[in-house]
Amino acid sequence: MLDFPGRTACIVWLAGCNMRCGYCHNPQIVLGKGTIPTNAVLAFLQRRRGLLDGVVLSGGEATAWPGLIGLATQVKALGFAIKLDTNGLRPDVVEQLLARGLVDYIALDYKAPPHRFAAVTGTKAYRRFSRTLDLLCAQNAVPFEARTTIHDALMDEADIVTIASDLHNRGYRGDYTLQPAITGRDRPTLGALPPQTKEWDLAGLQAQSPVRLQIRQP
Repeated sequence: MLDFPGRTACIVWLAGCNMRCGYCHNPQIVLGKGTIPTNAVLAFLQRRRGLLDGVVLSGGEATAWPGLIGLATQVKALGFAIKLDTNGLRPDVVEQLLARGLVDYIALDYKAPPHRFAAVTGTKAYRRFSRTLDLLCAQNAVPFEARTTIHDALMDEADIVTIASDLHNRGYRGDYTLQPAITGRDRPTLGALPPQTKEWDLAGLQAQSPVRLQIRQP
């Protein structure tokens, strides 16, 4: 239910990613090539009809996977609702999914404000992310949530308020979710980030934020 609000769902992890976030806890998916063929995924879903009603397409980065539109079309044909987890770097793919009615819920990762985006993500593609955010804020057919993974080595409270203000200015009216990064010797990540040492002050942030905040604990 947490992965797909209101649905009993499974997650399909699609290999590959167009970012290199240091706190990523799926390095084997980001750097891997995938091990399960599409027909095996569809056969699994066929057997789960009536038991599940949703499928989460995640990664890695789902929109960077070349076969996403075809897979989503086939998953929809089986009667499942689809949630997309995305970093927003492929606005063209998100636009296709929306136009074809292939997605029912979207979780958009707002990784960092512009001045920190490259350091957090390993890319200089903030403008492409921004186009996806504008696209989602301009439509109301498909609900979406904005969320940020937070680590005190990468961002501070002022950055969170900057993101919240940007969301508000673009017309976003949902909750803005903060997810503390999980790092440590027993939780391998893509980068060598130290464990978090800071307690984030949700009440203080909420007092400064024009949108409602929530913290999703790991």
